[in-house]
Amino acid sequence: MRGHEQRGTPDPCIAQATKDYTIDRRRFMKYSIGSVFISYSGMTLSVPFTNITAYSISQDVQTTVDRMLSFQMPERVRAPGAGKGLAPIELHRVDQYSQYGYGLYTYGPGLPVERRFDLMPEDYRATGINRLKCLTSFFTISDIHVTDKQAGNQLIAIQQLDPEFGAPMTSIYSPTMLTTTQVLDAAVQTVNALHTTHAFDFGLSLGDTCNSTQYNETRWYVDVMDGKVIYPNTSAEASQDAISFQQPFKAAGLASDIPWYQVNGNHDLFMIGSVAVDADPTLRLRESYTNNLIWAIGNVLEPIKGFPYFPCLFDTTSTLKSSAMYMGTINGASEFGEIVGAGLFNAFDTQPLNSPNPDRRSLTKNEWIAELFNSSSLPKGHGYHLVDPEYTKEEPDFSCYSFLPKANIPLRVIVLDNVQDPNDQSHDIHGHGYLSATRVKWLRAELLQAKMRNELVIIASHVPLAVAPIGSEMEWWESTKDPNATLYNAITLSSLISEIQANGNVLCLLAGHRHVNAIKAFKAAPGGPPENGFWQIETSSLHDFPQQFRTLQVYLNSDYTISIIAVNVDPAVKDGTPAESARRMAIAAQQIIQNDMRPNASNVERAFGTIPVSSMDPTRSQNNTLDASIRYGELAGVPYCASYNAELFKPLSSAMVQTLKQRFCARARQLRFFRR
Repeated sequence: MRGHEQRGTPDPCIAQATKDYTIDRRRFMKYSIGSVFISYSGMTLSVPFTNITAYSISQDVQTTVDRMLSFQMPERVRAPGAGKGLAPIELHRVDQYSQYGYGLYTYGPGLPVERRFDLMPEDYRATGINRLKCLTSFFTISDIHVTDKQAGNQLIAIQQLDPEFGAPMTSIYSPTMLTTTQVLDAAVQTVNALHTTHAFDFGLSLGDTCNSTQYNETRWYVDVMDGKVIYPNTSAEASQDAISFQQPFKAAGLASDIPWYQVNGNHDLFMIGSVAVDADPTLRLRESYTNNLIWAIGNVLEPIKGFPYFPCLFDTTSTLKSSAMYMGTINGASEFGEIVGAGLFNAFDTQPLNSPNPDRRSLTKNEWIAELFNSSSLPKGHGYHLVDPEYTKEEPDFSCYSFLPKANIPLRVIVLDNVQDPNDQSHDIHGHGYLSATRVKWLRAELLQAKMRNELVIIASHVPLAVAPIGSEMEWWESTKDPNATLYNAITLSSLISEIQANGNVLCLLAGHRHVNAIKAFKAAPGGPPENGFWQIETSSLHDFPQQFRTLQVYLNSDYTISIIAVNVDPAVKDGTPAESARRMAIAAQQIIQNDMRPNASNVERAFGTIPVSSMDPTRSQNNTLDASIRYGELAGVPYCASYNAELFKPLSSAMVQTLKQRFCARARQLRFFRR
């Protein structure tokens, strides 16, 4: 069966590429024992520097090719108090996790690299090929959701009070929100350790760095990457500094010789990733960030049950203007992250209060980008220094750019902002894929120039294409559920995919957003050249299970095909650290809620009665079937595998083959001559 050849038995080149990431003790100690100098950049510390620690990671740094996390998925319990475990609306009962055995895990066997030939001609056989050249090696990290757990304008209560829609949403509450900075620090240290044996050329962060476009969340993110002091307690109470996840710590920082580039996500730009902060001034959303009140609103998920679209912000009946419930916050003095100030409005005599903090202020898009320039790691601006100012004349907060990871390698990374705009006139939640007319014009120019220069292309964006179900909160924004979509989104999904395919040099599109590790093949249109196909590679979240990042290596093969080796990595957390606690919390949340981390939506012909197909894959039949190119790892001994490792083959055009032959064959002949 095509695409499943040699499953579980990758060729020696792949095995070597992945095994090279295992770190020996000597190299790890050389990496982990560094300067004790502490730098500081912004937050007010209420404790002396002598109380600040640095969390180390495990010395056993491995990828999922070597081993996989394994845990049991218990029977789902829907009714509270049923005696078999916690119901989804009881996710906040962290104090009971040990009673039911939640969060326990072991290690199972490694997940093999599956060889995929979906884009290749039918008669292609990958036999006898060698690795001619590693064009680039990099990592992707996504959906970190660094969270100020003590903020007063979250949506925590909905997870407890709405069993139908709120309960499954770990994005509005999960115990992992207690330790987001420490998890990022552990992931960065794991990247550094892998870098000592197989160097990365660069890193890509695929968006949703913070949870609710707050200044302090954004600073924490940048400061962890820079290796600064992090102070997680945002209350005015120094007594809360003693709790493990509240204690200040010194982040390790990304290795100085790994440049990292940023993609913006919807949570970086919108309140809780959904609402434009200044869309309706009467809502006073901006004020809610810094005042001393626990947010009082209605159930903003309720309209999904019966309304044609998410609540219109300009509708006076909007649930954002209701006071049906207090949303709650986290008590930073509680080791279990107790939720306080949450519940129905009529259950409180007075409005619950919170410690105000000006560092919680909401950032505009340009302010968020500016924080990327306030960074000591490279490059300055982390990609946004490459934005063409000509396009900012049309779109003042334009944030697309491209770069060459290596000056001598014809491979270009195009960073495409496909997140909705605060001024796009959306009636809906701002979590859809979208391109303005300016962004479409820029993308077309970038693709054309790359083709003329015979450059291979990797596109990086936040929102993936053609994988979210029609009518969901993450589909391409063109559904008739929101009549403004077709007026303000400048390109349909079908046209966008066709234009990417027509380039012929696009290897893959990298994305986050959905918190899953899906890989999808966009084949060339029937009758079109096979090189028009491209891969889409999604990277899961550090916030939710499986809390992984990816390593990617792009090889030029001896038959002048391309191989992309994509491997998932678990942060090498050390027992007793907040990051290891976060792993157990993420597993516990998955055991309780059992969200589908292996999604594959049907390519439906019609949805919602008369609404035509708009957002599922236009390159395959609209026949209500699942996408056969979306697969996940299957591994004996690992009951629930949400990871996927693959070698993805891609054919090249004759023009691109000639360019690469001239570039690398001439160099190879020259090296052979000098060796004589």
